[in-house]
Amino acid sequence: MPHATPLRLLLAALCLAWSCSAAAGGDDTISPDRPSVAESSQVVGKGRFQLETGIQWDRRRDPEVHERTLSTPTLLRIGLGGRAELRIETDGRTIVHDTDPASGEHAVTAAYADTSLGVKWHLADQQEGQWSKPSLGLLLHADLPSGSRDLRGRGVRPSLRLAADWELPKGYELTVMPGVGIDSDERGARYGYGVLAVELDKAFSDRLHGFAELAAPQIARASHGGTQAVFDAGLTYLVNKDLQLDAAVTRGLNHRTPDLGLTFGLSLRL
Repeated sequence: MPHATPLRLLLAALCLAWSCSAAAGGDDTISPDRPSVAESSQVVGKGRFQLETGIQWDRRRDPEVHERTLSTPTLLRIGLGGRAELRIETDGRTIVHDTDPASGEHAVTAAYADTSLGVKWHLADQQEGQWSKPSLGLLLHADLPSGSRDLRGRGVRPSLRLAADWELPKGYELTVMPGVGIDSDERGARYGYGVLAVELDKAFSDRLHGFAELAAPQIARASHGGTQAVFDAGLTYLVNKDLQLDAAVTRGLNHRTPDLGLTFGLSLRL
């Protein structure tokens, strides 16, 4: 049986979302972690399942190579209790087109990305009127060498992030997410890196929100890939309290980061 294309995967998820969303329960509103780098401090709730998936397209152009990547980032969140959730995350089916600008030689890699296992703990709710006490969530993840050979990382790569959310006047919300992680370079040498993301969200209505973000998904020495930096902005639309659609555009801020990215996705809670 041939592999499903990213478009077919997204269409199937959309059909599932529309068929299931009317039956989903709960009095609160879905709080997805996609499509930005910064993640919410909230968890999905005991006994709840939340699927967040989409299509991601990235383009990178530099003197050595022109690269286009199509991936299907997917996150499954499973509520373990009122303050904890299990997380299974992957970039899914990934297709990379590489072109040598000098020779015109073209290569295509189609494979599956690694999977990450993690947990999130909701540590505290924001204290009304106390800016020093935001809503807090702690995320502990481990990327596993589980993907196809062409995309598989080296060893287990853990990361730890802290998400802090502030609800602000006039429909604004601020999220700051610092973090640290451990990765391996092409030689297998281990190194540490930092993470930092700052996102500002604006509620235009009960259903439509917009956001803008500055993020550094990796802060590292040049010998370990250097620092990556992006600016992204997008919109989210709440279809109902258990289904949200999103779209975003990303611009790389240095040569180590894809210069342009687009994503479209959905988040469904059951």
